Amino acid sequence: MAHTWSPEIEEIDRRAARAALMGGAEKVARQRAAGRSTVRDRIAELLDDGSFEEIGALAGFPSADEHGEVDVMPANFLFGLGDIDGRRVAVGADDFTIRGGAADASIMAKQVDSERLAGAMRVPLVRLIEGTGGGGSVKMIESAGYTYVPANPGWDHVVANMSLVPVVAACMGPVAGLGAARAVMSHLSILIEGQSQLFVAGPPVVRHATGADLDKEQLGGAGVHARSGAIDRVVPDEAAAMAAIRQFLGYLPSSVHELPPVGAGCPPAGDAEVLADLVPRNRRQPYKLKPLLDAVFDEGSVFSTAGYGASVYTGLARLDGHPVGVVATDPYKGATMTPNGADALTRLIDLCETFHLPLVSLTDQAGMMIGLDAEKAASIRRGARAVAAAYQARIPMAEVIVRRVFGVGGAGQINRHRYSRQWAWPSGDWGSLPVEGGIEAAYRRDLEASDDPDRLLKEIQDRLEDARSPFHTAERYGVQDVIDPRRTRDLLVRWVRDAYRVLPELVGPPSLGVRP
Repeated sequence: MAHTWSPEIEEIDRRAARAALMGGAEKVARQRAAGRSTVRDRIAELLDDGSFEEIGALAGFPSADEHGEVDVMPANFLFGLGDIDGRRVAVGADDFTIRGGAADASIMAKQVDSERLAGAMRVPLVRLIEGTGGGGSVKMIESAGYTYVPANPGWDHVVANMSLVPVVAACMGPVAGLGAARAVMSHLSILIEGQSQLFVAGPPVVRHATGADLDKEQLGGAGVHARSGAIDRVVPDEAAAMAAIRQFLGYLPSSVHELPPVGAGCPPAGDAEVLADLVPRNRRQPYKLKPLLDAVFDEGSVFSTAGYGASVYTGLARLDGHPVGVVATDPYKGATMTPNGADALTRLIDLCETFHLPLVSLTDQAGMMIGLDAEKAASIRRGARAVAAAYQARIPMAEVIVRRVFGVGGAGQINRHRYSRQWAWPSGDWGSLPVEGGIEAAYRRDLEASDDPDRLLKEIQDRLEDARSPFHTAERYGVQDVIDPRRTRDLLVRWVRDAYRVLPELVGPPSLGVRP
C-alpha cells in the first residue's frame, strides 16, 4: 500500500541498509581477516541483545554515479544508547573499515555528541577506539587549502564527563593522536594484547622525527603499556575486553548523582582459616595476595584496576554485595610504593571518591621506593600526590593492617587523621622505619665500645622485638583493635553496611575535578 511519504520512507530504509555495510564487503573482510571484529559486531557483543539505539546512522558523505544514483559512505564513527545488564549506557565507536578510522572520514559532531549524550543523560560512556580520531592526514591541508590552530573537538565535555559519569575506553586496534588522548581520558583504559597499540604518533612519524625504526607493537603494544601507566588493563582478546567493560561498570553508579548498585551478597571463595597462617613469622618471607582477597571479598567479585602498580595492588570488589575499592600489597612484587604504584593508588582513590565507593585498605606498606631510579621517577612527588588524594577524599575508609606500616607511604595510604575503622593482625609491624634497618646506626657507639658487640646486638634486638609487639601499641590505643585474622571479613561486612548508610551525604560531583 502506497503512502504519502512512501518514497522517502523507502529511502530511509535504503540508506540505513547502506550504513550497515560500513566500509563495504572488501574492507569488512579485510578487518575480519586481521582477527578484528567490525564496529557493529563489537557493539552487539557489548550490549544486551537488541538494545542498541543508534543515533545519526544516516550521516555520511554522499556521491552520485553517472545515472544519478546516490551512494552515502557512512561516517566512521557510530554512537548511541544501549543496555548493559539492563542499565542504560552510551557507546561511541570508531569504524576502521572506513579510511582506517581517520578524521577525514568522520563527522566530528557525532563524536562530540556521544560525549554530550552521556553527560546530558547521566549514563556511563564506553569508547571503542580504533584509529586516530584526530585532525586527519596531511593530504587534508592541500584539499582544504589552509591549516588551522588545533583545538580538541568537544574536549570540554570529555573533561567534564570524568567528574560526572563512568568512562571506559578500549583500544580495539592501533590508536594514535587524539584517539590515544581519548583512551586515557577515562576511568578504565583497556588494551588488547597483540591486536591494539597506543601511541602519541605512529611509527612513520616517530621514524621521521627521531630516527627510531619501530613497528607498531614495539612502539605501543602490550609489552610497552603493561607497565607504562597509560593503560589500566591488558586483556587477551576482544571478548575479554567487553567482559571487563561490563564487569567494571557493574560496580559503579550511572553517574555521581546516584549511589553504587548494591546486589545480593555471596560467600567468599576462600576459607577464613587460611588467614591465620597467611603471613609468615619471618618478616623477609612474602605471602600470596590472592588467598587474602579470596577470603575477604564476595566470590568472583575482585576486579583489578591497574596492572602497572607493581607492588601496589588496586581494585574493586564486593562485601556482602556492596561495591568497595581495594588497596593492598603484593609482596611477591615488592613491599614499597613505587612511583607507578603511587599513581595507581591516586587513580583508585579518585575513582572511589567520584562514584562514592567506600575504600578498604589491606595495609602492608614499607614506605616509598628509594634509590636513584626512584629519584629519577619523582618518587616523593608522586607518592605525596597519592597521600593528598587519600586526605582529600570524603568517602568512608577502613583499614586492616596485615603487616607493615612504615614511612610517608605507609602513613598516608589512608587518612588516619579522620575517623576510619581500623584493625590490625598480630603480624602487624610499624614505625618510622623498620627496626632492622636502623639498629646499627642508632646504637653504633654502644656497639663499638662493647667488649662483645655481637652479644650486645642480640640483646638490643630482643628488647626492640618486645617493644615492637602490636599488643603494646594496642595498650596505648595506637591501633584500635588487634584481631584474629579469621574475623576480617565479618568485621568488614559490618563496617560496609554502616558505611553505605552515610554515603547519601556524598551524592553529587566530587570535591575536586577528576583528571586522568
